[in-house]
Amino acid sequence: MASNGTTSGRQVVVSALQFACSDDVSANLSTAERLVRAAHQKGANIILIQELFEGYYFCQAQREDFIQRAKPYKDHPTILRMQKLAKELGVVIPVSFFEEANNAHYNSIAIIDADGTDLGLYRKSHIPDGPGYQEKFYFNPGDTGFKVFQTKFAKIGVAICWDQWFPEAARVMVLQGAEILFYPTAIGSEPQDTGLDSRDHWKRVMQGHAGANLVPLVASNRIGKEIIQTEHGNSEITFYGNSFIAGPTGELVATANDKEEAVLVATFDLDNIKSKRHSWGVFRDRRPDLYKVLLTLDGSNPVV
Repeated sequence: MASNGTTSGRQVVVSALQFACSDDVSANLSTAERLVRAAHQKGANIILIQELFEGYYFCQAQREDFIQRAKPYKDHPTILRMQKLAKELGVVIPVSFFEEANNAHYNSIAIIDADGTDLGLYRKSHIPDGPGYQEKFYFNPGDTGFKVFQTKFAKIGVAICWDQWFPEAARVMVLQGAEILFYPTAIGSEPQDTGLDSRDHWKRVMQGHAGANLVPLVASNRIGKEIIQTEHGNSEITFYGNSFIAGPTGELVATANDKEEAVLVATFDLDNIKSKRHSWGVFRDRRPDLYKVLLTLDGSNPVV
């Protein structure tokens, strides 16, 4: 277990889980619960499960039958099960799921507090579209905006997979008071280019979010090979795991490999980190009046 700061102050233990998914919802939920319990045994207070862990990452193909995997947020069986587990163990669990909302569909996450309370919903804002990751076929762009959630142990920001590549998302959540950032994800090989390996790039970008905002960051990714039948034959992705926990200067304090199930944990002193974040001055010295160009797509001067 890695430790940051002194023994005094507000201590929180975070965890990232990593496992291979089958395409059996019941089996995956059992695996997730087993690893949540293992994280709890290691002292974890906030436990992150990977993105869309109920089954295979189905977005390799554009198939109408896969849309039937979506379920409404209200009384969602996986969320209900994780609420029961969170209450039993006294831990916080963000729960990723494929949401049906009338005629809309979202890649969503519900934040379950340590007493089992559902604190609310975040819907993935940035939706990718490329070979093997054809999410625009399934998901509407999220309409919740970036959110933070006051849990028993910390105020947390939670975003999803492709969101993790955007520094604006991380900055917004920390501006809203997030003390720790969490990113459940599903990323691996590129079906169209076997020579492309984004693993190290993926990690460095999120380490940059942690360092730029002086907050810890937790990333949970899946492992294993998944083959999905498409209209053009089979599509295959090997997910590269490498789940990790970064500290507030972007340093790696816990890492998993690309093949094995993992339960990562790290301890942070949030009061100590808060003092360092304030004294470093990156939020004091921000110039929002100069950032209006961020509201444009082409970098032109926005209308004021």
